[in-house]
Amino acid sequence: MRSVGTLTRADLAETINRRMGFSRAESLDMVEAILDQMCGALADGQNVKISGFGSFVLRDKNERIGRNPKTGVEVPITPRRVMTFRASQLLKEQIAKGS
Repeated sequence: MRSVGTLTRADLAETINRRMGFSRAESLDMVEAILDQMCGALADGQNVKISGFGSFVLRDKNERIGRNPKTGVEVPITPRRVMTFRASQLLKEQIAKGS
């Protein structure tokens, strides 16, 4: 796994392959299944919590008036659903240590 850069699906599958002994295809299928489950839950309006890692939380935002910063013209911003990520305390501690 790379120490700098972006963690990819292939990196996750490679780690599963090395640590658990599954084939590369099985490892990639496992990663895809987990991500599909998470995406499906979020699409259905459910929050996703991974203990020791964090939570993906959905919020509904109301319509509001925004302003174009270039022109100053007010424009309505439509209501929408947004997703945020809240890191667990354990993850925050690990990031602070640099681990």
